[in-house]
Amino acid sequence: MTVKLASSAQLRLRATAVAAAALTIAWCGFAGVGPASAQTVSSKPRTLVAQGQPEQPTQGQTFEEEIVPQRYANNANVDAFVNDMAARYDFDPDALRALFARVSYSATAVKLLTPSPTPSIKNWRVYQARFLDPVRINAGVKFWRANQATLQRAYEQFGVPPEVIVGIIGVETIYGRYMGNFRVLDALTTLTFDYPNTPNRAERQVTFRKNLEDYLVWTRDSQIDPTTVLGSYTGAIGIPQFLPSSIVQYAVDYDGNKRIDLRTSQADAIGSVANYLKQNGWETGRPVVWNIATDTGSLGIAQAAATGAPEPSWSLQQLLRAGMLMDQPGLDTRAEAGTPVTVVDLPSPGRPTEYTLGLKNFYVLTRYNRSFFYALAVYQLGERVKAQMSATEAGDASAPGATQ
Repeated sequence: MTVKLASSAQLRLRATAVAAAALTIAWCGFAGVGPASAQTVSSKPRTLVAQGQPEQPTQGQTFEEEIVPQRYANNANVDAFVNDMAARYDFDPDALRALFARVSYSATAVKLLTPSPTPSIKNWRVYQARFLDPVRINAGVKFWRANQATLQRAYEQFGVPPEVIVGIIGVETIYGRYMGNFRVLDALTTLTFDYPNTPNRAERQVTFRKNLEDYLVWTRDSQIDPTTVLGSYTGAIGIPQFLPSSIVQYAVDYDGNKRIDLRTSQADAIGSVANYLKQNGWETGRPVVWNIATDTGSLGIAQAAATGAPEPSWSLQQLLRAGMLMDQPGLDTRAEAGTPVTVVDLPSPGRPTEYTLGLKNFYVLTRYNRSFFYALAVYQLGERVKAQMSATEAGDASAPGATQ
């Protein structure tokens, strides 16, 4: 049986046509399903379809989410997982089995993580325009002003500048506007036991299994109903989109109410992002990127030195000796000769590839999301918000009556 909750057939867009970016789903609740069925399902399993839209809404486009209820009841792999959780974390195995009997397989999550047979071409200019848009910049200014004292406190405690925190939260959820409406328990269970057939499947299943473990422990210890938490199709939660393992390891109570709430507390989100970056090696007072010159020789050296790996592996001196020129005012190349850098390549179809140098702090940003595009968009969004804050403050100061 298929239940479609779309308001208009003309507005439906299958999930396979949606870019695998952050999504928000209007969840179709299924409380009160009947007794758990066996793992073996018929060739046409009962599928529920819920309508949602991309986190970056495209005018006139929505898509359908598909779920299969009761797939994880009487499942040998799930039973083994339950026994392990009972042995290591003192869970009640019967209660856990009853919980997994209520979990649904998320066909949408699997589709979104299944590589397309015709992969899209990477396009830095399109990606940059998407995240450095006026909506995010203006929302960033508003968020910064509303949380100025908390951002400053996080900077003093963790050494992470406000613009970096603002950049991450803006790219992730537009400051809490789009946090995802997938049921996290469904997403994590699906990706633990039914990850799509990809070259890195085994590695990814290990990662999601660990996140499922941490999610169950976290919700139990925090007295949260694990069926109620919503997030992204990969199980990321809240304003900063932390996976459960990151919540357990890095999230902090930053508003002082003795509980961690990344879903509604902007202060907790700010402190947790700052702590995450600090614990992953953020260097206070150091740059994120350096610009290189755009002459043919420098670009050729950058192309040859671009390995695609985010870890800094060249010294600045090596690149300078090869003939690379810098376009970074105030850079003391002699003092920074031994600084490790990575060459960041930014391809856009129909345009020459752009290059910049990423330092240790750029690498730390890729620990949040292992993508050159992501890390640079975070940095640039934060800088744009900071510039607009300064421009607005300067305009306010020069307005008639601003000074007496």
